[in-house]
Order: sequence, then C-alpha cells, then structure tokens
Amino acid sequence: MNIPTELKYTPSHEWVRVEADGSITVGITDHAQDLLGDLVFVELPEVGKELSAGQESCVVESVKAAADVYAPVAGSVTAINEAVVDAPESVNQDAYAAWLFKLAPANAGDLAGLLDAAGYKAAVDAA
Repeated sequence: MNIPTELKYTPSHEWVRVEADGSITVGITDHAQDLLGDLVFVELPEVGKELSAGQESCVVESVKAAADVYAPVAGSVTAINEAVVDAPESVNQDAYAAWLFKLAPANAGDLAGLLDAAGYKAAVDAA
C-alpha cells in the first residue's frame, strides 16, 4: 500500500496536500482506488462551492461501486481537475497524481486534525 509521508489523510480515504499558498489539493488514496477497482466516472464539485468538513464533495464510480468523496476540512472549492473527468482511470494509475479538487480552507488550523501517514496506515490496518 502506497502512503506518501508528505501528505495528510482522512479516515474516509482522502489524501490532502498542503500547498505553499495555504490551499489544499484533495484526492482519494491508493488504498481507496484499489478497493473500488477500475474507475469509470468522476463527478467533481463546482468551483466556488462552499463545503463543510465531512460534507460530500464529489463522487467516484467504478465497475464495482460508487463512493462519495468528502471534504477534509471546511472551505471553498478553488479548482477542479477536469482531466480525471475525461480519464477516470488516471486515478487508478496514480492516485496521488490524479487529484480531484483544490480547496481554500476556511480555517487553516483544521488541517492539524488530519491523519499523518502512520495514523492513516494504522486506521486502514485496523479496519
């Protein structure tokens, strides 16, 4: 299982990269894409949408199932990755390169509540 140490994680299998400008980039983990199988559809949030922490933000669908992707923290969607809409399989090829959306956090302090790589691995192993 690939769990990059420089990222933050949620128990619901989202990864979070904090950018230099304080924004965050969000995607689903390698573990999540592996559980889902081959992705065939991705529905992203609208730019400008305000999200609450834990709110459903988008949907990924595979040949097996559909899964909601949740906002890791509250904030406003600043960008979406249209490339994954056109090529959902890119998430299966490299889950950490195929980001889904970018968010401007409402409160940067909320990022401290996310899991580090060791915490995420422990959560996955315990499940």
